[in-house]
Amino acid sequence: MERLEKKIREGYRVEYDEAVELEKEWSTEELCTLAGRLRTVYTGNYLDTCSIMNARSGQCSENCKWCSQSMFHKTDIDIYPLVGMAEALEMARHNTAKGVRRFSLVTSGRTMSDRDVDRCAAIYRAIGRECDIYLCASMGLLGREQLQRLYDSGVRRYHCNLETAPSYFPEVCTTHTSQEKMQTIRWAMEVGMEVCSGGIIGMGETMTQRIELAVTLAGMGIKSIPVNILNPVKGTALENMPPLTDVEILRTVAMFRIINPDAHIRFAGGRNLIKHLEPALLHSGISASIVGDMLTTSGADIDTDKALFKKEGFTI
Repeated sequence: MERLEKKIREGYRVEYDEAVELEKEWSTEELCTLAGRLRTVYTGNYLDTCSIMNARSGQCSENCKWCSQSMFHKTDIDIYPLVGMAEALEMARHNTAKGVRRFSLVTSGRTMSDRDVDRCAAIYRAIGRECDIYLCASMGLLGREQLQRLYDSGVRRYHCNLETAPSYFPEVCTTHTSQEKMQTIRWAMEVGMEVCSGGIIGMGETMTQRIELAVTLAGMGIKSIPVNILNPVKGTALENMPPLTDVEILRTVAMFRIINPDAHIRFAGGRNLIKHLEPALLHSGISASIVGDMLTTSGADIDTDKALFKKEGFTI
């Protein structure tokens, strides 16, 4: 462990074949200990917080098997068009007052029209004038010029999850591809944005495919990686997917940190399923968190989260 940690600190990066062997041969304690050490080295005890607002909900044209917002599924979610300026400003002010570092509008759907991108850009400009908070966006497969307009409005980070390993993605979605997602990520980087991209674990993929996802993200230079735990929603194609074990989750998070030592590995969706495991995960590679509600499922109260992070030795 000490030899591998030293190599990684000197710039060495664990690639796919080695990562697969590492995961097979090392105990959970060993993986989590190394991940915790690397987190301390690269991100310290600072925990990066962000909050998301479900700014357009439901009626998505894509057939993602996990998603309650897909028009292919019959789920009990609220459906509404793009939110207005006042509502978005109120949410941004609330998160700023709570000390949250980043704020993102998240919209359902494959992409956005130019008109709606311009409406969002106006919202971001207003937030930038009133709030001291870092601006992010998650709006699907936008084009380069649309991303440029968001950047010009003050957005500095774009979120576009790869969701799962490229080799497994066709099993959970056929209306768009991993390659299309990667193109959006490249365009976001070209206009000057940082990128947040991760995935969902527990959709039937193997551990080696989770490692494939982690290695793919490392190869793209992603520095913010949300790890969502599948929360099976009644009415979706994955409603009967069995839950992951605690050990699987711990080992997965640890491997994401070992493969991406200098990235923020982020709590994201499905936190209601792992409350009992969060303290251990905070010492197994996690260095960031989405706080507040998680789109269509309830997240965690911001003040409760802050108390947990402080208790475990973190500052925000």
